[in-house]
Amino acid sequence: MHPTEHPDFTTITCLQWQHILKADREKDIIIDSLRFLVVSQRIIVFAFVIMDNHFHLIWQIRGLFKRENVQRDFLKFTSQQILKNLRTERSSMLPELCVLAEDRKYQIWERNSLHVPLWTPKVFDQKMEYIHMNPVKAGLCSFAEDYKYSSAAFYLLNETMWNFITHADE
Repeated sequence: MHPTEHPDFTTITCLQWQHILKADREKDIIIDSLRFLVVSQRIIVFAFVIMDNHFHLIWQIRGLFKRENVQRDFLKFTSQQILKNLRTERSSMLPELCVLAEDRKYQIWERNSLHVPLWTPKVFDQKMEYIHMNPVKAGLCSFAEDYKYSSAAFYLLNETMWNFITHADE
């Protein structure tokens, strides 16, 4: 099967649901990394939301890239950048992220992220609605389009702040 035949819904969770992404600068690391992957033509991003302790994506891997490899590199890079910030500020969160595993001292992301292939437009639309309503259901805003770190305003208001998103209708 060719990797680009369908988009995927992916949920990445912070270790033990900790609020590692609370600061905008941590969310910006995710944004900048997604933008890099789009510009380097590894992925297409259709929708996203970044919450304080997890994020959701609807994305599609391009060309002959494999989702597992792209996702691994993306999560490794973002975790390194987030850890760099936490170390610089001597964050009180660092001890809670200490795992002392063979291959790392600290861990940002839970090991097994949720991955759902989106085979039909109906399921795609359900997942996009879920993504966009996530901050509303969490009480962070009244309207999906008011939450900054989401693609909702792109779809509902034609907002172009996140210039790396591809519209689902394209």
